[in-house]
Amino acid sequence: MYPFLGVAIRGLLASRQPGLKPEERQTSHYICKPWDLDHWGEMNHGRIMTLSDMALFPFAVRTGLFRILMKRGWALTMAGCTVRFRKRIRLFERLEFTATCLGHDERFFYLYVIASHKGVAKSAVLYRGAVRGKDGAIPFDEVLSAGGVENTLPPLPDWVKAWIAAEDQRPWPPAPGLSA
Repeated sequence: MYPFLGVAIRGLLASRQPGLKPEERQTSHYICKPWDLDHWGEMNHGRIMTLSDMALFPFAVRTGLFRILMKRGWALTMAGCTVRFRKRIRLFERLEFTATCLGHDERFFYLYVIASHKGVAKSAVLYRGAVRGKDGAIPFDEVLSAGGVENTLPPLPDWVKAWIAAEDQRPWPPAPGLSA
């Protein structure tokens, strides 16, 4: 089950912190608990994804995105992600989740969450997201202007552009039988 209470607590704590610009970083903390482990004694990859997802909520609160969404009746949706798991996360390790917005293109914005322990990156998730209204996706510049926020995001890094290009070549809908 999705940890709604944990998200709510993180959002409440974030609402008491100073605001952020979209390109600034939001940091959240978590300790790996016994119920986070898989049968190999490390944090389950699904749990890492859930915690990375949870790290985006305080970011949305501090940048004002959550307020804009509630005010306008818009919703945040994820259109894809890619993840790298590079180091094992062990029981009782103290994790730092750092979330930021790397930039945007015509349709989507790109969020990045890094999970680290003692300064060593353990995993990183690149999210492709959009804001949706009743009539479909809302252009990112319109979302920013709705919050009175100036677009100060840098151009997307080349590695993100390469991922976008690779995703554009991926067949959709997926072919039956896992054939491409």
